Amino acid sequence: MAGTGKSTIARTVARKYFDQKRLGASFFFSRGGGDVGHASKFFTSLAVQIAHNIPHIQQFISDAIIKQNDIANQSLRDQWHSLIFCPLSRLEGSSSLPPYILVVDALDECNDEDHIRMILQLFAEARLLKIQLRVLITSRPEFPIRHSFLQISQNEHHDFILHNVEAAVVDKDIFALLHHEMGSIGQEWALGTSWPGEPALRKLVVNASGLFIWAATACRFIREGREYAAKRLWMILEGSTSNLAPEHHLNTIYITVLKSTIHEAYLEIEKEDRYSVLKQILSTIVLLYSPLSINSLSKLLYLPKEAIEGGLANLHAILDIPKNTDRLLHLHHPSFRDFLLNKNRCNDLNFWVDKRQAHRAIANNCIRLMSKSLKQDVCEQKAPETLVTDVERRQVEQCLSPEIQYACFYWVQHLQESGAQLCDEDQVHQFLQVHLLHWLEVLGWTGKASEGILAVYSLATLIPVSFLYDILRSVD
Repeated sequence: MAGTGKSTIARTVARKYFDQKRLGASFFFSRGGGDVGHASKFFTSLAVQIAHNIPHIQQFISDAIIKQNDIANQSLRDQWHSLIFCPLSRLEGSSSLPPYILVVDALDECNDEDHIRMILQLFAEARLLKIQLRVLITSRPEFPIRHSFLQISQNEHHDFILHNVEAAVVDKDIFALLHHEMGSIGQEWALGTSWPGEPALRKLVVNASGLFIWAATACRFIREGREYAAKRLWMILEGSTSNLAPEHHLNTIYITVLKSTIHEAYLEIEKEDRYSVLKQILSTIVLLYSPLSINSLSKLLYLPKEAIEGGLANLHAILDIPKNTDRLLHLHHPSFRDFLLNKNRCNDLNFWVDKRQAHRAIANNCIRLMSKSLKQDVCEQKAPETLVTDVERRQVEQCLSPEIQYACFYWVQHLQESGAQLCDEDQVHQFLQVHLLHWLEVLGWTGKASEGILAVYSLATLIPVSFLYDILRSVD
C-alpha cells in the first residue's frame, strides 16, 4: 500500500549494497518525474551503473555500444540483451564474483503498463546467467505487477507484503520515528523535555495506522507550525478517530494541511480567491509530466510569483519547496497526487482536482505560452544550416526557458489526457497554423525531434483539418 515505507527500504538496501560494492544498479521510478516517469532510459541507466560498479564488464558494454551505436533508441528487449544480459553472460570466472543486486523502486509508477510487463519478463531471464544476480523490486500491488509475477515460476521470486507485517512491529518503528521527530520539535521551540508526552505519541501511532507517510506528514506539519507547533498537534489529535481505515487517516491529514492555508479571518470573497488560486497551482503540480520551479510555474500559469509562494507557504508538509525559486518543486509522496485526484477521498470540492479539466487547463496554458514565445530561428543562429551538435546546450537553454521547453514537450500529452473534442479554428488549430514549424524547431534544438513527429501523428487523430496531413507528408 501507499505510505508503508517501500521507497525507504529500497534506498536503504541500495545504500547498504553500494557500501559493500555489491550494488549493480538502482532506478527509482516517479510518476511526473520526467525521465524517471517512464522506461525509455531505464536499461541504459542501469547499464551505465553496471559498467561503473562491475569493472570486469565495462569492455563488453562498450563493445555493444560500438556495435550498435543507436541502441538507446531500440526496444527495451534489445537494450536489455545488448547492454546487460549479453555482457553479463560473457563474464569469465563469474562463479567467483560476489552476488550483485539491482534495486528498482516504485515500478508501478512507470507510465506504460506494457513496459512494466516487459521489464518483469526480461528480469526473469536473469536466472539463465552464471553470475549471481538478484533484483529487488518495490511496487504497489497494481494489476500489471501482480499479473506479470503470476507468469514467473514461484521458485524464481519471493513476495513480501509490507502491510501484512505484524502491526506491533510497524507501530514500534513508527513510535520511534515520532518520538525522535517530536523531541526535536520540542527542543526547537522550547516546549519542554516531556512534550508531547507518551499518551499523545501513542495516539499518533494509532492514527498512523501503519503508514509511515502519515507519521512523516504529521511531523512536517507540526514542525512548520513553528511557535504554533503545540496547536497543530492538538488539531491532529482533536480531529482524529482511531477506528477508521489507514487511507482515511491519510485523507484527514492531507485535508488538515490544506485547510491550514485558508485562515478563518479571511472574508468569504478572499477565501474563494485563495481556494481558486491554490487549486489551480496544486492541480498543475500533481499533473505535470516533469517538475517545474516556482518561477517556471508562475510563467506557465500567468500568476505572479508571489501568489504561488503565498499559496504554497503552509504546504511544506506535503511539498518539497526549495528556498531558491529556480529549483524544482516535488511532492513528498505520490499518495498526495492520488488523494487530490480521487473525489471519494478528497471530499472537499475546494481541493478535489477534476483530472480531465485540469489537463485541458494545462494544455491551454502551454499553448498560450508557446504562442507568445515561439518564433522562427528561436535560438537566433541566423544560419539555417547550423547543426544542433554545433551549438552549446547552455546557449539553447538561454533561448528556451524550462517552462517553454516543458510546454513544447508535453502540451500534446495534456491535450490527449483532457479528452478534448477539437475543431477547426479553435485554439489548437490557430496555434498550429502559425507555430507548427516553430514548435518542431524547438524540439529539434532540444533533441526531441523524433518525439515531435510522433506527437504530430497523435494530433492527426484529434484534429479534423486537412492541412495537418500535408505537414505530415512534408516531414516524412
